[in-house]
Amino acid sequence: MQTLDFGGLFERYWPDVFRFAVYLTGNRADAEDVASETFARAWTAPGEIRVGTVKAYLFMIARNLSVDLRRATREMVECDPDLVASGPGPERAAIDRDQLRAVLVMLADLPEVDRAALLMRAVGQLSYEETAAALGLSVGATRVRVHRARARLAAATSRGRTQP
Repeated sequence: MQTLDFGGLFERYWPDVFRFAVYLTGNRADAEDVASETFARAWTAPGEIRVGTVKAYLFMIARNLSVDLRRATREMVECDPDLVASGPGPERAAIDRDQLRAVLVMLADLPEVDRAALLMRAVGQLSYEETAAALGLSVGATRVRVHRARARLAAATSRGRTQP
Protein backbone atom coordinates (compact mmCIF):
# COMPACT_ATOMS: atom_id res chain seq x y z
CA MET A 1 0.00 0.00 0.00
CA GLN A 2 1.37 3.41 -0.99
CA THR A 3 1.75 6.11 1.68
CA LEU A 4 -0.28 9.24 1.01
CA ASP A 5 1.74 12.48 1.03
CA PHE A 6 -0.87 14.68 2.66
CA GLY A 7 1.30 17.82 2.40
CA GLY A 8 1.64 17.31 -1.33
CA LEU A 9 -2.05 16.59 -1.63
CA PHE A 10 -2.86 19.82 0.22
CA GLU A 11 -0.49 21.90 -1.93
CA ARG A 12 -1.86 20.42 -5.14
CA TYR A 13 -5.60 20.66 -4.40
CA TRP A 14 -6.00 23.60 -1.98
CA PRO A 15 -6.48 26.22 -4.75
CA ASP A 16 -9.13 24.10 -6.51
CA VAL A 17 -11.00 23.24 -3.32
CA PHE A 18 -10.88 26.86 -2.12
CA ARG A 19 -12.13 28.23 -5.48
CA PHE A 20 -14.93 25.64 -5.48
CA ALA A 21 -15.83 26.63 -1.92
CA VAL A 22 -15.92 30.33 -2.88
CA TYR A 23 -18.51 29.58 -5.55
CA LEU A 24 -20.52 27.42 -3.17
CA THR A 25 -20.46 29.66 -0.10
CA GLY A 26 -20.22 33.10 -1.65
CA ASN A 27 -17.56 34.60 0.59
CA ARG A 28 -13.91 34.24 1.48
CA ALA A 29 -14.28 33.52 5.21
CA ASP A 30 -16.78 30.70 4.76
CA ALA A 31 -14.80 29.35 1.79
CA GLU A 32 -11.63 29.23 3.88
CA ASP A 33 -13.51 27.42 6.66
CA VAL A 34 -15.04 24.92 4.24
CA ALA A 35 -11.75 24.29 2.43
CA SER A 36 -9.82 23.88 5.69
CA GLU A 37 -12.44 21.55 7.15
CA THR A 38 -12.43 19.58 3.89
CA PHE A 39 -8.76 18.75 4.28
CA ALA A 40 -9.16 18.06 8.00
CA ARG A 41 -11.91 15.56 7.27
CA ALA A 42 -9.95 13.97 4.44
CA TRP A 43 -6.96 13.61 6.77
CA THR A 44 -8.98 11.97 9.55
CA ALA A 45 -11.31 9.89 7.37
CA PRO A 46 -11.22 6.19 8.14
CA GLY A 47 -10.70 3.74 5.31
CA GLU A 48 -9.87 4.33 1.70
CA ILE A 49 -11.30 6.91 -0.66
CA ARG A 50 -14.37 5.50 -2.41
CA VAL A 51 -14.62 8.13 -5.13
CA GLY A 52 -12.69 7.81 -8.39
CA THR A 53 -10.18 10.55 -7.70
CA VAL A 54 -8.85 12.46 -4.73
CA LYS A 55 -10.08 15.72 -6.27
CA ALA A 56 -13.64 14.39 -6.62
CA TYR A 57 -13.47 13.14 -3.03
CA LEU A 58 -12.35 16.56 -1.77
CA PHE A 59 -15.07 18.31 -3.79
CA MET A 60 -17.67 15.94 -2.36
CA ILE A 61 -16.57 16.82 1.17
CA ALA A 62 -16.53 20.56 0.37
CA ARG A 63 -20.00 20.39 -1.14
CA ASN A 64 -21.42 18.56 1.86
CA LEU A 65 -19.82 21.04 4.25
CA SER A 66 -21.20 24.02 2.32
CA VAL A 67 -24.68 22.49 2.32
CA ASP A 68 -24.40 21.97 6.09
CA LEU A 69 -23.20 25.56 6.51
CA ARG A 70 -26.07 26.95 4.46
CA ARG A 71 -28.59 24.90 6.42
CA ALA A 72 -27.11 26.12 9.68
CA THR A 73 -27.12 29.76 8.67
CA ARG A 74 -30.09 29.73 6.27
CA GLU A 75 -28.34 32.38 4.23
CA MET A 76 -28.60 32.97 0.52
CA VAL A 77 -25.35 32.57 -1.42
CA GLU A 78 -24.12 35.94 -2.63
CA CYS A 79 -20.63 35.73 -4.00
CA ASP A 80 -18.24 38.67 -3.93
CA PRO A 81 -17.11 39.10 -7.56
CA ASP A 82 -13.81 40.64 -6.42
CA LEU A 83 -12.81 37.18 -5.14
CA VAL A 84 -12.98 35.53 -8.53
CA ALA A 85 -12.72 38.27 -11.18
CA SER A 86 -9.93 40.40 -12.47
CA GLY A 87 -9.06 42.10 -15.70
CA PRO A 88 -6.15 43.86 -17.35
CA GLY A 89 -7.40 47.38 -16.63
CA PRO A 90 -9.89 49.19 -14.38
CA GLU A 91 -12.55 49.57 -17.07
CA ARG A 92 -12.30 45.94 -18.18
CA ALA A 93 -12.23 44.84 -14.54
CA ALA A 94 -15.43 46.81 -13.84
CA ILE A 95 -17.17 45.26 -16.85
CA ASP A 96 -15.96 41.79 -15.89
CA ARG A 97 -17.12 42.27 -12.29
CA ASP A 98 -20.57 43.40 -13.41
CA GLN A 99 -20.90 40.42 -15.75
CA LEU A 100 -19.61 38.05 -13.11
CA ARG A 101 -21.96 39.51 -10.50
CA ALA A 102 -24.92 38.80 -12.81
CA VAL A 103 -23.75 35.23 -13.47
CA LEU A 104 -23.19 34.61 -9.76
CA VAL A 105 -26.72 35.77 -8.96
CA MET A 106 -28.06 33.41 -11.65
CA LEU A 107 -25.82 30.63 -10.36
CA ALA A 108 -27.14 31.09 -6.80
CA ASP A 109 -30.69 30.66 -8.12
CA LEU A 110 -29.95 27.17 -9.50
CA PRO A 111 -30.97 24.13 -7.46
CA GLU A 112 -28.06 23.13 -5.21
CA VAL A 113 -27.31 19.80 -6.90
CA ASP A 114 -27.40 21.37 -10.38
CA ARG A 115 -25.08 24.16 -9.22
CA ALA A 116 -22.67 21.67 -7.60
CA ALA A 117 -22.63 19.48 -10.73
CA LEU A 118 -21.97 22.46 -12.99
CA LEU A 119 -19.21 23.81 -10.74
CA MET A 120 -17.52 20.43 -10.41
CA ARG A 121 -17.40 20.19 -14.21
CA ALA A 122 -16.60 23.83 -15.04
CA VAL A 123 -14.48 25.00 -12.11
CA GLY A 124 -13.18 21.70 -10.81
CA GLN A 125 -12.72 20.17 -14.26
CA LEU A 126 -13.94 16.81 -13.02
CA SER A 127 -15.17 14.25 -15.54
CA TYR A 128 -18.86 13.33 -15.61
CA GLU A 129 -17.95 10.04 -13.97
CA GLU A 130 -16.06 11.77 -11.13
CA THR A 131 -18.82 14.33 -10.68
CA ALA A 132 -21.47 11.60 -10.60
CA ALA A 133 -19.52 9.65 -7.98
CA ALA A 134 -19.04 12.76 -5.84
CA LEU A 135 -22.75 13.63 -5.99
CA GLY A 136 -24.03 10.07 -5.67
CA LEU A 137 -25.83 10.25 -9.03
CA SER A 138 -25.69 8.22 -12.21
CA VAL A 139 -23.56 9.57 -15.05
CA GLY A 140 -26.69 10.16 -17.12
CA ALA A 141 -28.38 12.13 -14.34
CA THR A 142 -25.22 14.16 -13.89
CA ARG A 143 -25.10 14.99 -17.60
CA VAL A 144 -28.74 16.10 -17.45
CA ARG A 145 -28.12 18.30 -14.39
CA VAL A 146 -25.08 19.97 -15.95
CA HIS A 147 -26.95 20.53 -19.22
CA ARG A 148 -29.98 21.90 -17.35
CA ALA A 149 -27.80 24.28 -15.33
CA ARG A 150 -25.98 25.51 -18.44
CA ALA A 151 -29.29 26.01 -20.26
CA ARG A 152 -30.76 28.00 -17.37
CA LEU A 153 -27.67 30.21 -17.16
CA ALA A 154 -27.68 30.74 -20.94
CA ALA A 155 -31.38 31.63 -20.93
CA ALA A 156 -30.98 34.01 -18.00
CA THR A 157 -27.93 35.58 -19.61
CA SER A 158 -29.71 36.13 -22.93
CA ARG A 159 -32.72 37.65 -21.12
CA GLY A 160 -30.35 39.98 -19.27
CA ARG A 161 -28.80 41.19 -22.53
CA THR A 162 -32.14 42.00 -24.09
CA GLN A 163 -33.47 44.00 -21.16
CA PRO A 164 -33.07 47.80 -21.39
